[in-house]
Amino acid sequence: MNPLERRGRDFVARHGETVFNAARRLQGDAPHTPLTRAGFAQAEEMGRALRDFLGPRPKLTMYASATGRALQTLAIIAEHLELDWHEAHHDNRLTEIGMGAWGGRYYADVIGEFGPVVDERGLLRCAPDGERYEAIAARVSSWLDDTSNDDGDRLVIMHGISSRVMRGVMTGAPMDPCGAPVLPGHPQGTVTMIERGRETVVHLGAGYAPA
Repeated sequence: MNPLERRGRDFVARHGETVFNAARRLQGDAPHTPLTRAGFAQAEEMGRALRDFLGPRPKLTMYASATGRALQTLAIIAEHLELDWHEAHHDNRLTEIGMGAWGGRYYADVIGEFGPVVDERGLLRCAPDGERYEAIAARVSSWLDDTSNDDGDRLVIMHGISSRVMRGVMTGAPMDPCGAPVLPGHPQGTVTMIERGRETVVHLGAGYAPA
């Protein structure tokens, strides 16, 4: 996919804080980890920022990872925009990195057994039976190809690691040693706009920055 040929703008949002984030548990592709009160507040802030930027009832095609935390975040943002969140498309290609047997475990326990889990760039180490970064790049690239000719703009609610890879693909970032193009991480509750391969921060969230 050539990012310069993609139609419209993409507003890529990282979901709000969850109970797993607050407890310092590896979340990965877990389907049902609800937002905390802080996570709901972050979603409200994203909704207000997007309404200020786009106005009410903007022409947006809404997409979200099928996880509960992404859908909760979407519902709040959509309310601010006066859009019906039931019209959003749910797509598993937007979900978070799969953590295999590490999923759901406390960071401290995995670190005690396997060593560091997050590197100096804030990237999660792949679990022995977990998903690799090149696999994330392949699935988000598939989604990008399928949506490249959408009319109007898109709102995309997804996750920390998977959004870093997708943003890297969309902006033509160089290949990282992890096996995929990745951009720096953003705190939970952040929204960026990507248009013709260029990224702009619309709202910087107040959540925890690394994965």
